[in-house]
Amino acid sequence: MSNAVGSLDALKATDPDVYAAILAEEERQRDRLLLIASENFASPAVLAAQGSIMTNKYAEGYPGKRYYGGCQHVDTVEDLAIQRCKQIFGAEHVNVQPHSGSQANMAAYLSVLKPGDTILGMDLAQGGHLTHGSKVNFSGILFRVFSYGVERETETINYDAVQKIAEECKPRLLVVGASAYARTFDFPRFQQIAKSVGAYLLVDIAHIAGLIAAGLHPNPVPYADFVTTTTHKTLRGPRGGVVMCKEEYAKGVDKLLFPGIQGGPLMHVIAAKAVAFKEALSPAFTRYQQQVIANAKVLAQGLIDRGYKIVSGGTDTHLMLLNLTNKGITGKEADAALGEAGIIVNKNAVPYDEKPPAVASGIRLGTPVVSTRGMREADMKEIVGLVDRALQNRQDPAVLDEIRAQAKALCGRFPIFHPY
Repeated sequence: MSNAVGSLDALKATDPDVYAAILAEEERQRDRLLLIASENFASPAVLAAQGSIMTNKYAEGYPGKRYYGGCQHVDTVEDLAIQRCKQIFGAEHVNVQPHSGSQANMAAYLSVLKPGDTILGMDLAQGGHLTHGSKVNFSGILFRVFSYGVERETETINYDAVQKIAEECKPRLLVVGASAYARTFDFPRFQQIAKSVGAYLLVDIAHIAGLIAAGLHPNPVPYADFVTTTTHKTLRGPRGGVVMCKEEYAKGVDKLLFPGIQGGPLMHVIAAKAVAFKEALSPAFTRYQQQVIANAKVLAQGLIDRGYKIVSGGTDTHLMLLNLTNKGITGKEADAALGEAGIIVNKNAVPYDEKPPAVASGIRLGTPVVSTRGMREADMKEIVGLVDRALQNRQDPAVLDEIRAQAKALCGRFPIFHPY
């Protein structure tokens, strides 16, 4: 590789402040137990592609139809990304240019909706996502929003209730997907609901895309008009988004994305997406995802055995939501205490939460990162003990320091990226 490619040595000489921050972040990722469900570690190959000289190329438009010359090689990587994504999910049309999952959703929405149209999505406070209709997000600003949630008793989706809400509000678009819902979605039932009221169906699989790619969660592509995802969570690629859709919506999505809401695509990120999609087609990726789910189940059950309340009683996926009300702990307190103990989580609202989001009654945990490092069921049991001890001793700095050392020692037994 030519010396045009950047390196940390060059960065150290040019900007020691940024260099130091990167080294500190590398140390944090190496020495902490990272249990944030929406994070993962990209592979060395993905990082190499994303850090490549592809970042230098402007490529407005699409492969074979660019507004700049010299795009033959970036066309190659975008075509590879598209074809590999189609192979993984069975999609008729794929656009890999969205800079994020939020922009993927915006492109899909605006390709068939007009401002003021009605959408029906999962309530953010009960597990949904900002882009599914939150009033502070573009989705809530541009559209008339109605929400569905989970049953108070079961803390799972009641599809009959969703049907009733859809019949009452008559949405143009039914949005499925979540950021803190740990159970399997019934995509055929959602398709039935959407069809019964004449709505488009969009499924946002940002959290579960890797599980779907490995065949461990049902695939919504056969049932939905649009499927969107990020590429950096369980899919373990670079930060970015994708829109998949039926062929009949392809031109509308592509035109809305560019020139509608984006300019030049991030070709270095698209190259990294292509690499991640190739990795997702491998047997090793399936083994990894199997471990993600196995680890999540052990982590959840271990916490239940110690008296913690898991929303919906468990998990089918990579994540779980702890309701800490019965422990007399707020999500904010738990987040801070675990952080001091070297265990990184995020505070999270629970269904029917009486506390404000900035405080919250719960925390969200996930196993993508620890599984990427090669940790297995026995290690999850050790993590359960560390989490429990930290929460019980959340006001004792000496104990939290001791747990942080134990967490670092556990991390020290594993590489950053384990080859499955």
